[in-house]
Amino acid sequence: MSKSNFTRRGLLKTSAVAGAGLALPTYLRAAAHSGYTNAPSGSTVTIGFNVPQTGPYAEEGLDELRAQELAVAHLNGEGDGGMMNTFSSKALKGNGILGKKVTFVSGDTQTKSDAARAAAKSMIEKDGAIMINGGSSSGVAVAVQSLCQDAGVIFMAGLTHSNDTTGKDKKANGFRHFFNGYMSAQALAPVLKNAYGSDRRAYHLTADYTWGWTQQESIAAATEAIGWTTVENVLTPLASTDFSAYIAPVLNSGADVLVLNHYGGNMVNSLSNAIEFDLLSKQVNGKDFEIVVPLYSELMAAGAGDNVKGVIGSMNWNWQLTDEGSKAFTKSFGEVYGRPPSNSAHTCYVQTLLYADACERAGTFNPCGVVEALEGFEFDGLGNGPTLYRADDHQCFKDVLVMKGKQNPTSQYDTLEIVEVTPRAQVEYAPDHPMFAGGELGKCNPGA
Repeated sequence: MSKSNFTRRGLLKTSAVAGAGLALPTYLRAAAHSGYTNAPSGSTVTIGFNVPQTGPYAEEGLDELRAQELAVAHLNGEGDGGMMNTFSSKALKGNGILGKKVTFVSGDTQTKSDAARAAAKSMIEKDGAIMINGGSSSGVAVAVQSLCQDAGVIFMAGLTHSNDTTGKDKKANGFRHFFNGYMSAQALAPVLKNAYGSDRRAYHLTADYTWGWTQQESIAAATEAIGWTTVENVLTPLASTDFSAYIAPVLNSGADVLVLNHYGGNMVNSLSNAIEFDLLSKQVNGKDFEIVVPLYSELMAAGAGDNVKGVIGSMNWNWQLTDEGSKAFTKSFGEVYGRPPSNSAHTCYVQTLLYADACERAGTFNPCGVVEALEGFEFDGLGNGPTLYRADDHQCFKDVLVMKGKQNPTSQYDTLEIVEVTPRAQVEYAPDHPMFAGGELGKCNPGA
């Protein structure tokens, strides 16, 4: 694909005030920017899907790829259009992006930062990708977001839950639709207090990388605020497959809750090991022992099977939501793949549409135009209620789900039930919150 630069006839958004105090956008010619990386000069535009197709998060990654391919089909006018029909913005017409047919390339992150950067670099430099979307690890997301910032392309993050992605490691060219550890903790704490009481002693097992660290910090702070005590926090390698040696000490710790800050195959294995130790049949401190999984997914729950019954956690989105957008996406995905979508699939699908919509509204593929179109963008119709892409840090704010493993599932995809839809206002925080301190958003880099 050609990487030649040219001046598009599109428009870049700035701000002005018009009418009776109403803030309305004004626009500048895209020529205000001298050029940008991989400006498409032909009839197609290429985007890159960078997901874990191997490694501990492979199940999530493959579902992301299914959703990304579905989004491309819908953008190109194929299929039923899915969430394009419910999206509050009506800029997308099903004729590609800015009249160019959307093509894609994909890479395997292997759930490794170096492999993810190499795959993204190849898609940008060899395939002409103008946007990178995906990832199922915050370590990967942070690494690829940095690369995209330097390369001058947009990064639409996939599944990344670390506070750092839009905290100390935030970048102007990067955007996150997925929620984060702080938001999970704020949604979970009141539910955990109601379910298990305020006098609890928690033992944490934590994946030893950026997501695990910030997830554990968030849930510990939120549960301590309701009266819980954090007994211990033990870090576990991401490559671990057997957690028996980490579970055994829990029984002698005096803890009556085990918090598994694990995801993907790690959570399936650690939860299975905990059940093998028969923790849920124990009584400690005069209380029934409980297990909490702060970050859930349908694919993890299906992998864990009966072990998730009664276990509480949080999710970004779930196919059982009854809003029109969620129903439309679940229908589209199910008709193509014969199964409901995961929340990782949902966020990658939505991010692809949001990127395309921003290009249409800005009138250009120039990343600086896309940044301006997404910053402060409020929308609805894509699940989770009214949503804001905050300009300060490029974090989305929307409703958060608290889930629990079903006692009587009807299928392998029906293992979780929605306990509570936590309103967006309950999980919002100031841009300078201490858990998100450090780092600068910086300025958009258009690259070439």
